[in-house]
Amino acid sequence: MGLLAILVLVAMAQVSYCGGSAIDYSKALSKSILFLEAQRSGVLPGNQRISWRANSGLLDGKANGVDLTGGYYDAGDNVKFGLPMAFTVTMMSWSVLEYGEQMGAAGELGHAMEAIKWGTDYFVKAHPEPNVLYGEVGDGETDHNCWQRPEDMTTSRQAYRLDTHHPGSDLAGETAAAMAAASLVFRRSNPGYASQLLQHSKQLFDFADKYRGRYDASIPVAKNYYGSVSGYGDELLWAATWLFHATGEGQYLDYLANHADALGGTGWSTSEFGWDIKYPGVQVLAAKILLQGKAGAHAAVLRRYRQRADFFACSCLRKQGGSGDVQRTPGGLMYHQKWNNLQFVTSASFLLAAYSDSLAAAGHGAAAQVQCSSGSAAPSELMSFAKSQVDYILGSNPNGTSYMVGYSNVYPREAHHRGASIVSVKSNPAFVSCHDGYSSWYGRKGSNPNLLDGAIVGGPDEQDKFLDERNNYEQTEATTYNSAPFMGVLARLAAGHGGGGLFGRSLSYGTDNKTSLLQSIAAAVDEEDKHASPIAIKQKATRSWTEKGRTYRRYVATVTNRSPNKTAHELHIGIAKLYGPVWGLDKARYGYVLPGAAAASVPAGGSVVFVYVHAAPPANVWVTGYKLV
Repeated sequence: MGLLAILVLVAMAQVSYCGGSAIDYSKALSKSILFLEAQRSGVLPGNQRISWRANSGLLDGKANGVDLTGGYYDAGDNVKFGLPMAFTVTMMSWSVLEYGEQMGAAGELGHAMEAIKWGTDYFVKAHPEPNVLYGEVGDGETDHNCWQRPEDMTTSRQAYRLDTHHPGSDLAGETAAAMAAASLVFRRSNPGYASQLLQHSKQLFDFADKYRGRYDASIPVAKNYYGSVSGYGDELLWAATWLFHATGEGQYLDYLANHADALGGTGWSTSEFGWDIKYPGVQVLAAKILLQGKAGAHAAVLRRYRQRADFFACSCLRKQGGSGDVQRTPGGLMYHQKWNNLQFVTSASFLLAAYSDSLAAAGHGAAAQVQCSSGSAAPSELMSFAKSQVDYILGSNPNGTSYMVGYSNVYPREAHHRGASIVSVKSNPAFVSCHDGYSSWYGRKGSNPNLLDGAIVGGPDEQDKFLDERNNYEQTEATTYNSAPFMGVLARLAAGHGGGGLFGRSLSYGTDNKTSLLQSIAAAVDEEDKHASPIAIKQKATRSWTEKGRTYRRYVATVTNRSPNKTAHELHIGIAKLYGPVWGLDKARYGYVLPGAAAASVPAGGSVVFVYVHAAPPANVWVTGYKLV
């Protein structure tokens, strides 16, 4: 094959085509990082590239006697919410750790590291004492009643903190994870700073673990905006996993293994990964440890984590036989919810890409594949599906619309964003009040005066329909945590077939050892009953009748805790293909829960029942999550 032909093939590997137009992953990568600069708070640096922004929030923390300038606004508002900000930094860091080499090839590694440091510099300020963490500046109530540029803010800038009397294990745990992951990013280029971040991370993890509680109970103003629905178990495991990667210290791997049951790491099987729920991320990172041969005495527990990672991947691929399969739009987009659905699409796409590369690096055979209820899936299938979701977001969809602002010719022009929708303070420094913002700018027809370049908006509905209007915040508001994982998968796709992930591949072994490792994993998996779970569900029809030509059936489902000595807490049940009412369960964010959700539990050997009626075969019922204590 000639050199020209080889170059053509390489070029084709780096772009995808939709409607005759090439998808430029490198360009999209550049823009995804650029968007973070529009979200900066504090004194902006001299190399600020989003030129319509200016300094803001310069008195943040002053009333509390602490400097809390800097950090990021989460979305189209002017509040600094700690939990989504920390998740954003964790995912930017993971993106760099996994695909930093590819970002470097695209000329974006420096920008990505600057974006991470803008967040971690703020976290250092927000953690002035070992057991104190400032978790929010401003509040959603006053902010959402106001439409102002961040440079003009007159809303409350009160700072809210966690301490030993006001714990927040989820927020402290996520911030610990962010700083541990970021310490790995800066380990070579800035070792002193990396050491500082790691010290903060260790202190925050100890604080989160020793003083347990949900952060939204200590900072109640956050609950209606970023409530901790999944609890704090996932963040504690998430932080421990990142600390193990950052330090190599066995105590953190011990924590991951020894708390797998009690904190839900091996009990949760979910298809959602985001700022609230980290279990799939924990499970993929645990699977990486296993695949790299670093599990040691904890291999059996890490295999259980890996089974949950497989569940996540299989659910995204719709290979779970209906039990947890993610819904798709007619155009092929994963669909979870109407409000900012794309947050789950970008995070899943990254997680699938990272898991795919880890599996591919491990070798070949059954142990290097994902095991689903409907058969196995090769790493290439995970990567191919992740690519399809990225392509959809960038324009390969029924509307021919890019859901990244500024990318392609057709993209959202009216993003729900205060700063972008009001004339820049640099163009017109005249003060814009809360009322003036709403009366003159919020309802204004036409494109925003400032380009929110690189922002990933909420995206279309379950029928692929999208209404580009500023007041349609469910579809047109962009967030930092939409973009953070997208950076990584875009870098991966920009590199083409030679762009596999690199994070964690410090184990040095030859082909024979790698084959031996995979064989041992496969043998151990074969010996285990993959479907064995301490929670069992049995269904039976107890009655039927005909009404108006349709046959209805009453089904009774019995949920049994088969553990010999542990109680199942926070039990979540998933139900699909249910076409009638259900009794004995309450609808919750992640499926269904027993009445009295937080207090409900099933003792060892105990059972609970629920009932539903519909004119159809039995519904698909499965266990979404639980904790065994």
